[in-house]
Amino acid sequence: VKVEAGTFMMGATPEMKNSWTEERPIHQVTLTNDYYIGKYEVTQSLWCALMDNNPSYFKGDNLPVEQVSWDDCQLFIQKLNALTGRNFRLPTETEWEYAAKAKLSLQGGIEATGYKYSGTSTDLSEYAWYSANSGGKIHAVGSKKPNDFGIYDMSGNVIEWCQDIYTNYSTGSPEIGKDERVLRGGYYDSDAASVKSTSRGSCPYNQAMEPFGFRLCLQ
Repeated sequence: VKVEAGTFMMGATPEMKNSWTEERPIHQVTLTNDYYIGKYEVTQSLWCALMDNNPSYFKGDNLPVEQVSWDDCQLFIQKLNALTGRNFRLPTETEWEYAAKAKLSLQGGIEATGYKYSGTSTDLSEYAWYSANSGGKIHAVGSKKPNDFGIYDMSGNVIEWCQDIYTNYSTGSPEIGKDERVLRGGYYDSDAASVKSTSRGSCPYNQAMEPFGFRLCLQ
């Protein structure tokens, strides 16, 4: 899905309830280049086609691949780029949040603050698989409604790796003693506060856990 360049407010706005310190302070960010981001989380069928294995706990062709580390994603992307001649990569944290908030204005373009969740600010269950409706398991990609950009599952289902090293918004620097990569969007067993478009997580780049998945980006 093509996402046009623009300016937005990154982080939790004051009216967002249950926001955490890691989501603040809100700050203005400008993306100067258009980019493309995956309409869906990378599926197990796509992963298996390139990697000849399936690390996922919940098995199914149209389920998102999970139990993959940031390193695993890089290896997949290297193989995909060699096969296609393109330059796929993980989205940056900024690209991810901009695409997730996706609140299109009537005048065109994205509104500066965007939605609390990826798709709506009211009925989360229409857009996300999370603890209240998932039954404790992952679901097929694209089985909920998309957000305003036509992107699915950015809230819930699997939590998604981003390219960046996790940094503190206040200082712009990595936390002392930590070298972790960003995870975004929450997963199928997260509560509502953890699947917000501004919610942030992190993990060591070589660690694969059951809800860890990803989507592709291309510029």
